[in-house]
Amino acid sequence: MDIVLIVTGVIAALIIVTLAKAVRIVPQAEVQVVERLGRFHKVLHGGLNLVIPFIDTVRSKFTTAEQVVDIPSQGVITADNVQITIDGVVFLRVSDAKLATYEIAHLKTAVSQLAQTTLRSEIGKMELDNTLSSREEMNAALLQALDNASGGWGAKVTRVEISDISVPANVQRAMELQLQATRERRAIETKAAADKNATIAKADGDKEKAFREAEALERTAEAKKKEQVLLAEAAKEAEILKADGQKRAIELVAEGLRDNPEAGEFILTQERIEAWNGIAASDSQNKIVVPYEASNLIGALTMAKDMLGKSTATKSQ
Repeated sequence: MDIVLIVTGVIAALIIVTLAKAVRIVPQAEVQVVERLGRFHKVLHGGLNLVIPFIDTVRSKFTTAEQVVDIPSQGVITADNVQITIDGVVFLRVSDAKLATYEIAHLKTAVSQLAQTTLRSEIGKMELDNTLSSREEMNAALLQALDNASGGWGAKVTRVEISDISVPANVQRAMELQLQATRERRAIETKAAADKNATIAKADGDKEKAFREAEALERTAEAKKKEQVLLAEAAKEAEILKADGQKRAIELVAEGLRDNPEAGEFILTQERIEAWNGIAASDSQNKIVVPYEASNLIGALTMAKDMLGKSTATKSQ
């Protein structure tokens, strides 16, 4: 009886263990490669999965989340024979668990080694200055090389980042001196360009000022010339008017003489009277009265009186 119980217990335990091995619960974001009798059978994904105990075995497990692979720090030589130290990181994701199991022995190690060799190859084509300023280009080159190679390994390289580039102390000092010299040269060039622009601007200003002054002088000369022309024309017009007036006066005098011949003596008498008035009004002590002239004046006054009398009589008639 005891033997039967023992055997029954053993069989029950075997059944429980077999059922436990037949059920596999795979965590989320994980895949498992299952082999059956040593050959690939299937890939188990997250959730509840059934296998045949003692026949199906799990060969490998992979996470489907993005993984980080470190690129160890290494010394590389640039195209201008400067040794630098560089390191970085690679981000990859397993896309095919079967290929990652059977096509490559150690996926992360292989990716890290490939990244190192690719870095040495790419930096060997660049000079130091380009290496320090071309991280984006190096990242793109590494990403393309690693993605092409890892595609056959069932992995997808998503990103590559160069984390640090170190140069020797003496090279860094030389670079700092070169940078300082470059900055000083740029400062001198900038100041020289500013002085040149200021000189050109001043010359342009002086030129413009001289041009404006010349224009002002030219306008002033033209204005004076026009003024002189206008004055000359005005003087000419005045002379013409004066000449016309004198001509008209002479014509009137001539006409009066034709009508009355004694009118000439009357005009002369008026002029003599005005002349004597001027002499009489003068305070000079050197006045000399000539009798002949006085008698002529008296005769002229008598003649003027007679003419005025005749004229009055003629008007009354």
